[in-house]
Amino acid sequence: MNRIITVGEPMALFVAEQEGSLEEVTRFDRFVAGAEVNFSIGMSRLGHSVTYITQLGKDPFGKYIGKFLNQNGIDTRYVSYVPEYTTGMQWKQKVSSGDPEVFSARKNSAASQMSLNTITNLDWDGFDHIHLTGIPPALSSGCREMVYELMKQARDRGVQISYDPNLRPGLWGDKQEMAQVINDLACRADIVLPGIEEAKLLTGREDVTEIADHYHAAGVKTVVIKLGAEGAFTSSEGERFYTDGFPVERVVDTVGAGDGFAVGVVSGILEGLPLREAVKRAAAIGALAVMSPGDNDGLPDRNSLEAFIKNPLQARIIKR
Repeated sequence: MNRIITVGEPMALFVAEQEGSLEEVTRFDRFVAGAEVNFSIGMSRLGHSVTYITQLGKDPFGKYIGKFLNQNGIDTRYVSYVPEYTTGMQWKQKVSSGDPEVFSARKNSAASQMSLNTITNLDWDGFDHIHLTGIPPALSSGCREMVYELMKQARDRGVQISYDPNLRPGLWGDKQEMAQVINDLACRADIVLPGIEEAKLLTGREDVTEIADHYHAAGVKTVVIKLGAEGAFTSSEGERFYTDGFPVERVVDTVGAGDGFAVGVVSGILEGLPLREAVKRAAAIGALAVMSPGDNDGLPDRNSLEAFIKNPLQARIIKR
């Protein structure tokens, strides 16, 4: 199988057991959050080898996350523990409709202290693909510099790059700077996976074909624009098509759906599937993700994914 590398900030996630505002709820379930964590777990469950770069606090939550990554088959050779800083944490509201309120405590976290020094000993030998998001560049100037260097090294070595903008305006002091940096990084990738609203903000264009052309003009080979429940629009080397979304029995939590979508596209491309089939897989994984409360517990293995694609109204995700 292909070897994949990614970098990000995993956080301890506490999801409310009852509906209501976070200031009122008293009981929470514990999970692990982080866009790149979700991607890594999704790829691992489909049989791909994933290596994760990050820094964690030398605290109970950092140790918990390290064990969680290992238990999910993630290679943690580039995960380090920093005693001077703490692990990032999130609290998430339980909702029956709409997006949940999320509160984060990640300022000056261990992961935000990553820099060029973090990747000094990175050995690229054997890696086929790197998946990046717009979150690490928002954490600190050191993280941003590291991401630019990772992209440069990947391109120099012919390693394929996928990029999910994953905009987090709350982590940026200036939205214009956010758009400039994220767009600049996206234009250095081979595969770009924006949500439609993200793409509009980043490119200043409304039409999906014009958005795709914006990235193609910069050298991006494949653009897949997520359209939520409606599916996706794909543009790649003269091929353009829409993919329908999958029916969902009940939306439990929308967080992590985009990361699951990225899993489908990237795994499909790496496995040599026709692009239409890869995007169809992505839509299916995104649908499965929204039917579970945690950010990544709904991500399927191959058997449950295939069962869902064949019969989405009857198939059920395997309980973990």
